Amino acid sequence: MSVAIVTGSAGLIGSEAVRHFASLGLDVVGIDNDMRKEFFGAEASTAWNVQRLAGDLGERYTHHEIDIRDRDALAKIFAHYGRDIAVVVHTAAQPSHDWAVRDPFTDFDVNAGGTLNLLQNVREHCIEAPFIHCSTNKVYGDRPNSLPYTELETRWELEPGHPYYQGITEDMSIDQCLHSVFGASKVAADIMVQEYGRYFDMKTAVFRGGTLTGPAHSATELHGFLGYLMRANMERRTYRMFGYQGKQVRDAIHSHDVVAAFEAFFRNPRSAAVYNLGGGRHSHTSMLEAFTLAGEITGNEMITEYVDQNRIGDHIWWVGSNAAFQADYPGWKQVYDVPMILREIYEANVDKWLPTK
Repeated sequence: MSVAIVTGSAGLIGSEAVRHFASLGLDVVGIDNDMRKEFFGAEASTAWNVQRLAGDLGERYTHHEIDIRDRDALAKIFAHYGRDIAVVVHTAAQPSHDWAVRDPFTDFDVNAGGTLNLLQNVREHCIEAPFIHCSTNKVYGDRPNSLPYTELETRWELEPGHPYYQGITEDMSIDQCLHSVFGASKVAADIMVQEYGRYFDMKTAVFRGGTLTGPAHSATELHGFLGYLMRANMERRTYRMFGYQGKQVRDAIHSHDVVAAFEAFFRNPRSAAVYNLGGGRHSHTSMLEAFTLAGEITGNEMITEYVDQNRIGDHIWWVGSNAAFQADYPGWKQVYDVPMILREIYEANVDKWLPTK
């Protein structure tokens, strides 16, 4: 028996990973206690996804509603499966800048402490299993905001000759910049995953994601850019733009393309690997451009409100480079771009996200 352990298994990337590794013939053990509901309210609950995974996968999926901060509960799971664990995919996190400020202890305990708990269990019980960690581009703090952008009609942009024009690479410094409380807790987790790879010769990968997206996202205002944008358009909510004239740029990568990268690493793992992983130039948009695309899909013009103050540490422009990962794993190819992503989110929710009367 080969087992994949997936934390945050009811979330966007976690649920995609559950399905993907089950399709490869592995039994999947999911760990998720629906803290997303606690973080963001009932509309962000992932309970629906647990039910769907259990119904679709049957005995191939075993769910544990435990907290990754609970060391004893985690140890029991890892001790039970032991060397049968073939891979650990760690997607569980507190994912919001704004929420982290409200409760820094919980943010750090989940993001940094929870990651350490998992790493130590892998070291003790299944040290040969690759450990795949969902990090974030926020480990670079607001360093990307120091780049020389030009303001265009619908976006901020770099000049084509700039070294980062094709995407920001992993050589960007994470030091001497503002990270936000959330960004700092994710830096701690990111570095610890690298350290376990180097110090204990474990097979670990840090994937520093941009905007991770797809139809399985329980989108809410504080987390889930494209999903929430489309939801606001379809339900006729007012979408609030925070700063930068709505011209901030994000790359967006579909959950399918993310877990395809995870599989590539699983099949040929390295120690202490660090990769930016996002939409890159293949799949990116500004907020204003995404409004237009959503309107073309639904026929509804966005209802917006502009808030002059940007979120602390928020990026003016982020397009990440996938070049390092593609060099190590040339068989990996992106499938989705932003129009495809928005169209799929719309089609998956057209009967659910209806205008509020």
